[in-house]
Amino acid sequence: MAKCDVCGKGVHFGNNVSHSHRRSNAIWKSNVKSVKCNVNGQAKKMHVCTSCLKSGKVERA
Repeated sequence: MAKCDVCGKGVHFGNNVSHSHRRSNAIWKSNVKSVKCNVNGQAKKMHVCTSCLKSGKVERA
C-alpha cells in the first residue's frame, strides 16, 4: 500500500550497518497518506505521498 498513485514512489531497500560493520536488511517506507482528491471533477480517494501534496501536484477535494 505504501506507493504513491501520482509519482509511484514506494519502499526503498538497503542495509543497516552497525559500528562493527555488520550488515542487516533495512526497509524505508515512503510517507504516503490516504487523501480525497479531485479527479475529473469528482472526488476520489487516492494514496499520495506528502511531497506530492506539498508541491501541489494533487488538488484536494
